[in-house]
Amino acid sequence: MVLGDLEESLRGTIRKIANAVTVDGKLIKEIVRDIQRALLQADVNVRLVLELSKKIEKRALEEKPPSGMSNREHVIRIVHDELVNLLGETKDLPIKKQVIMMVGLYGQGKTTTCGKLATYFKKKGLRPALIAGDVHRPAAYDQLKQIAEQVDAAFYGDKNEKDAVKVVKDGINKLKKTSDVIIVDTSGRHKLEDNLIEEMKNIFHATKPDEKLLVIDAAVGQQAGSQAKAFNDAVDITGIILTKLDGTAKGGGALSAAAEVGAPIIFIGTGEHPSDFEKFDPTRFISRLLGMGDIKTLLEKAEESMKGKDAEKTAKRLLSGKFTLKDMYEQMDMLSGMGPLSKIADMLPIGFSGKLKKVDMNTTQDKLRKFRVIMDSMTEEEMENPNIIKSSRVKRIARGAGVENRDVKELLRYYNMTKKMMKGLSGNRKMRKSLMKQLQFDT
Repeated sequence: MVLGDLEESLRGTIRKIANAVTVDGKLIKEIVRDIQRALLQADVNVRLVLELSKKIEKRALEEKPPSGMSNREHVIRIVHDELVNLLGETKDLPIKKQVIMMVGLYGQGKTTTCGKLATYFKKKGLRPALIAGDVHRPAAYDQLKQIAEQVDAAFYGDKNEKDAVKVVKDGINKLKKTSDVIIVDTSGRHKLEDNLIEEMKNIFHATKPDEKLLVIDAAVGQQAGSQAKAFNDAVDITGIILTKLDGTAKGGGALSAAAEVGAPIIFIGTGEHPSDFEKFDPTRFISRLLGMGDIKTLLEKAEESMKGKDAEKTAKRLLSGKFTLKDMYEQMDMLSGMGPLSKIADMLPIGFSGKLKKVDMNTTQDKLRKFRVIMDSMTEEEMENPNIIKSSRVKRIARGAGVENRDVKELLRYYNMTKKMMKGLSGNRKMRKSLMKQLQFDT
């Protein structure tokens, strides 16, 4: 779950608006106070919170809803839009040959993020390389080398050299002909010190990197703003990467740091795995935070998981409510490549994610793996027409899959329940139209 407490508080505010009998000045002031409280508890900068709340209150009291939109929907849209504006704009890192300098304090996840960034560019078809520019922390060299091996990226470092500028320059000279994106891991400290700032400046002036990315831990709190400013003053950072947003960290300080220094958040880290790394999109992020879902990111993950298969066709079939066990197998196969169910649930609108979060995600994921094994023991005819699976077929399928008869029957119950639920979705025109619009399909 991303920013759990803030997410819960803001979703509570959205529910309050949606369930209100009337939308009047009293309700507006009440929800503004709720939003202020939620953001301040999440360590968002006080000045930014006050500016945001004034804008929401002014717009909610003075603006008339557009044609076809209710007062409740209009106020929810205002809250959404102003939270997006608070985070500012993002940017895309160019897919080209470049040098990227990574900066940040010790313990922020900088070295791990170097590996995630290398994975990102590798998926884009470029050849990444990592340089161990942290010559002070004894384990830094070994850690980055191990990460480079894990993500299949080139690596350069020199355990015996204590001049960081020399290591980085030598690394760039050695790697520039065989690598497209050179990512430089620089030294961190427990706090900002003059010698750290000086070393960063020296590396910056000696190598003239194309991008200077600041890595900030989501748990850093209100200090994030001052830290971001100090790094920005030193090397003119061009973007921010937020790490550990999957934990219980408040996160607001790190999120608002970008607004304070005017540098865009480019990526967010949501776990330890190299793939737990997302391009940051303020609109999608806030939609997920408010419980409106993030269907676009979900579709992108599905497309990546399907490795060239038609994700749009699969999604349309899912929404149609008409699918066989064969279709369900494809969907499970796609889900298995998209990461933990808990993260997928966060991208669904609250009506769906709320139901999913009531169950044990790990147990459910294990069960889905078992279901796929059972379906591997079925014939093509059984997959296309599950209604023919009676007692004798159940026994044969169970023997082939190495499971009990009751496991096969459980799969069939799950299939029938899912099919019924999808038919209900396809019959709800308003919900279906909303999801199809987010997916940008023709309706």
